[in-house]
Amino acid sequence: MSESLDPITVPDRTVEGFVQEFLRELHFGQGVDMSRASTNDKYLALARTVRHHLMSRWMQTLRHQGQVQAKSVAYLSAEFLLGRQLDNALLAADIDGIVTEGLTSLGIDLDDLRQAEQEPGLGNGGLGRLAACFIDSLATLSVPSIGYGIRYEYGIFRQTFVDGWQVEQPDTWLELGSPWEFPHPEAAVKVNFGGSTETYIDDDGNARSRWLPGWSVIGVPYNYMVPGYRNGRVNTLRLWSARAEKSFDLQIFNSGDYADAVRAQTFAENISKVLYPEDSTPQGKELRLQQQYFFVACSLADFLDNVLPGDFDLTKLPDRIVFQLNDTHPVIAIPELMRLLVDDRGWSWEDAWAVTQQVFAYTCHTLLPEALEVWSVDLLGRLLPRHLEIIYRINDEFLAQVRKAYPDDELRVRRMSIIAEFPERAVRMAFLATVAGAKVNGVAELHSQLLRDKVLNDFSAYFPDKFTNVTNGVTPRRFVRMSNPALSGLITEAIGEGWVTDLGRLRELEPLADDAEFRRRFAEIKRGNKTRLVDLLAARDGIEISPDAMLDVMVKRLHEYKRQMLKLLHVITLYDRVTSGELPIDQVTPRTFAFGAKAAPGYKMAKQIIGLINAVGRTINTDPALERRLRVAFPANYNVTLAETLVPAADLSEQISLAGKEASGTGNMKFALNGALTIGTDDGANVEIRQLVGDDHFFLFGLTEPEVADIVDAGYRPSTYYAANPTLRRALDHIAHGTFSGGDQRVFEPVVSNLLHEDRFLVLADFQSYIDAQDRVEKAYADQDGWTRSAVLNVARSGFFSSDRSIKDYLDRIWHAEPVAPPFV
Repeated sequence: MSESLDPITVPDRTVEGFVQEFLRELHFGQGVDMSRASTNDKYLALARTVRHHLMSRWMQTLRHQGQVQAKSVAYLSAEFLLGRQLDNALLAADIDGIVTEGLTSLGIDLDDLRQAEQEPGLGNGGLGRLAACFIDSLATLSVPSIGYGIRYEYGIFRQTFVDGWQVEQPDTWLELGSPWEFPHPEAAVKVNFGGSTETYIDDDGNARSRWLPGWSVIGVPYNYMVPGYRNGRVNTLRLWSARAEKSFDLQIFNSGDYADAVRAQTFAENISKVLYPEDSTPQGKELRLQQQYFFVACSLADFLDNVLPGDFDLTKLPDRIVFQLNDTHPVIAIPELMRLLVDDRGWSWEDAWAVTQQVFAYTCHTLLPEALEVWSVDLLGRLLPRHLEIIYRINDEFLAQVRKAYPDDELRVRRMSIIAEFPERAVRMAFLATVAGAKVNGVAELHSQLLRDKVLNDFSAYFPDKFTNVTNGVTPRRFVRMSNPALSGLITEAIGEGWVTDLGRLRELEPLADDAEFRRRFAEIKRGNKTRLVDLLAARDGIEISPDAMLDVMVKRLHEYKRQMLKLLHVITLYDRVTSGELPIDQVTPRTFAFGAKAAPGYKMAKQIIGLINAVGRTINTDPALERRLRVAFPANYNVTLAETLVPAADLSEQISLAGKEASGTGNMKFALNGALTIGTDDGANVEIRQLVGDDHFFLFGLTEPEVADIVDAGYRPSTYYAANPTLRRALDHIAHGTFSGGDQRVFEPVVSNLLHEDRFLVLADFQSYIDAQDRVEKAYADQDGWTRSAVLNVARSGFFSSDRSIKDYLDRIWHAEPVAPPFV
């Protein structure tokens, strides 16, 4: 520890020291003794005791970072899907053995306290989980960084099923307290909205604009520790909560209008109330934009005013920070920084733009045009009038440069305009990010290629050096070391400890794929993981499955492009083969089809598909003729916590999106790293997985991206596939004729009509190829030893998909920042 720093007490790393501190927290933190303590009391006391082992390192990291002033990464993301924190903190602090022994001496089971922790659902899926993986890797690699996001009071909804249909319930993750957060109301930031702008002449005779806001809210920061893996560094995640500037009007209250007395508080707090409010209404759209501006305005102000030293020369800002825009949600930060520099600090436009173009980088996470955010000029002008003026000027100056480069191509100019004219005047946020960002990256090789060639092709031609690729990754700490302890132990026994932070070392396992004893132990661990899942689903959901069946898993956000319907048509095809007598029951490979998915509350077709999956499951699971050889399991409320048990148990990973639609995927990586074989299209990171694990250990099917484009261009008619394929016809007819809805043909008619007459994601075109691939799966699984060999090779060859490698690529290709040795280890 540096002698120039005040001493910070380091907790006693002994069993006796832990027990004393735990009892102290229970008595003086919770105000109870052991005889009266609830499970939640014990969990909160444990969490605070464990966090003490990280807090001294956190304080040292912050001090050290302030001293060295190295270039940092600010990761701006509307989602951080963190998962439970207790086990991650135990792992990072390397005190799990001490804690387990200490609690046992007090008659407490650590597993009981684990179950008391509420997972913060601050993300919708892959985007938020990727952000959580990245901040974990930044800390593990000792990179100075800070994550910025929103502290949603209610995260992603808690999914329940009523008669098989999704019903959303509030995610009350804060209900019993959150011991991992540190509120700092003294560091609150004021954020303005609405109003108008005016032009004035400054003291130097220059015409300038200023914003006259209509109303304001206060952003209160809540800090979370982000520990590196046993390396002494603890970075920070800062999430913002909205509060009213004046939360309570006593005069109105005393007049008897109690509701109006707190109206401002209610209005302001709506901004951070719910993750992704339903935006099918104008009010919902406005609230989403409020959320996005709120957290980036707080974050930029915080970094400029609180993180940087007071005398910092902002012309050197690109040497001190890079703001990574995680998708389009934080892109409004670009005009906000321009406003802060030009309006608040009096910079010239040219100087401010020169700095702004160097400090932002943009990650695009989609290929779907509808997922590239646009905001109507009317809404932006009403909510953020000064920002709209800034965007107009950015666009005008950019288009002048485009016209100069392409003097006779006004169509190109219109295509590249940040302002879209049809169907309404709107700001294209991806275009703004591309124009202002120093770099633009896709998240898999194929995705980045399609981004350059199709989605942003005009921009890649104009800015060829801006575009690069960084393939996504997942943290091996949570998704192998924590979630699969038995496999982790086997790997460590075989190749040593270092793989947890150097996942490329998994290659050392390759020769062991041909070792019969290693394969036996690997298969034994897989079955143990299945048994663990069987017990969890029985206790959590009342779902009964067998550890002896193949576990065929498709877990991801419910969206038509993910093609859960293609998976379901395969399930129905197997059901049809057996019930029609085509396939004798004793020739059926026992298989459990596990689904996990949430549909956005306003996404009617996705909710229809969830209802159909559950209806098919009820039919199959209660049919005695199937002798329980086929089972459908759809546990409600799939989240990180469930994934940590489900992923290690999986045999087959379903990654079946239409080629050219999935940006990357990260679930595909988690499954491969845990020894599941993949059935998938050449889409997203599937391409790289297949290249690395080998064609013999991957079940490829489906159209390629160019073939998809050709079919669509020729005028795709899904009904022709229905007419030509008897197997497909029988599967769809089962749905249409009410086999799974008690004979009621109306219930799932929208699903059938959508497939027969629209089928935007070519489910019917890829059906037969998918069925053929599943037949290959059946044959491969019949050779259990061969399957295990392939599973071992999947683990051994998937080390590339570590988020540590992704972060190193960002550092090298985009951020140009360096790791900084932590103050102590």
